[in-house]
Amino acid sequence: MPDLKNNIYNLQLELDDNSILSNLFGVNDSNLKIIEKINNVKILYRGNKIKISGEKKSIFETKKTILNLCKEAKNGADIDEDKIYDTRSLVSLNIKEEKQMDLFIQTKKRKIIPRTSNQNTYFKLLNSKNIVFAVGPAGTGKTYIAVAKAVAALQEGKVNKIILSRPAVEAGEKLGFLPGDLKEKVDPFLRPIYDALYSMLPFEQVEKKISNNIIEIAPIAFMRGRTLEDCFIILDEAQNTTKTQMKMFLTRLGKNSQMVVVGDITQIDLISEKESGLKDALKNLKTINEIGFIELKEQDVVRHDLVKKIINAYEKNYKS
Repeated sequence: MPDLKNNIYNLQLELDDNSILSNLFGVNDSNLKIIEKINNVKILYRGNKIKISGEKKSIFETKKTILNLCKEAKNGADIDEDKIYDTRSLVSLNIKEEKQMDLFIQTKKRKIIPRTSNQNTYFKLLNSKNIVFAVGPAGTGKTYIAVAKAVAALQEGKVNKIILSRPAVEAGEKLGFLPGDLKEKVDPFLRPIYDALYSMLPFEQVEKKISNNIIEIAPIAFMRGRTLEDCFIILDEAQNTTKTQMKMFLTRLGKNSQMVVVGDITQIDLISEKESGLKDALKNLKTINEIGFIELKEQDVVRHDLVKKIINAYEKNYKS
């Protein structure tokens, strides 16, 4: 019965397989606690009988999430935080089963699924546009999703090479003062890209592909004079390119290649924000149909709940 005064509803659910309950519920009910948190519901159980309390939409989404996770557990999948978030995303975004395969990015280590409506749009653009601009704050999956799509394209034989680039512009330090040769100087700026690669491919495969130049990681200056064919090209931290660099980069696009440009226009480290190639491109290229644009926002942050709160606090401060 619903508690109409507090708009709280109750829903009863009985699972038909006791053998998967420990996997489904998690150690010390850790999985249930995650489901409670992300759906804003209360879950109680006795044996295989579950009671879900919360707002009407939330309890039905929770029921569907649990049933889908139950099906995954029966098929032998380990139920963990990533699996819960992915399953809940497919339910909340109301993605029909026949459409789900178009929105999976499968890599060696895992399957990546959109977790927000804007990420869903991002996935669709990556499937349909030659060039995609993804703009938004930290933690929204801009770079991670782009790298996942690049790795999948390489594994499927759609491209022969991945090129990952970003401008070597830093807050406060100059490259010349850093130790080592050019690669050692540039590597710290490319660390987020390395991290994404290692989460999708075994370490040995990443190192082998880099040494064989199948995966090329380089500063944007190395793009000049090249025509990039049969490649998946990602430009990270694009807000720190100049207008000239951005034009140079975009005009490297060759046959059977795809480009993804990602950045955060609130994190420009150039001396003058007016010189940002990303801001300039967003203004001048928006009428070209073959180019896709997606703006990811604070509600799309999937890195950590605290990151979302930090971004929100800064945005409020800037507006005031």
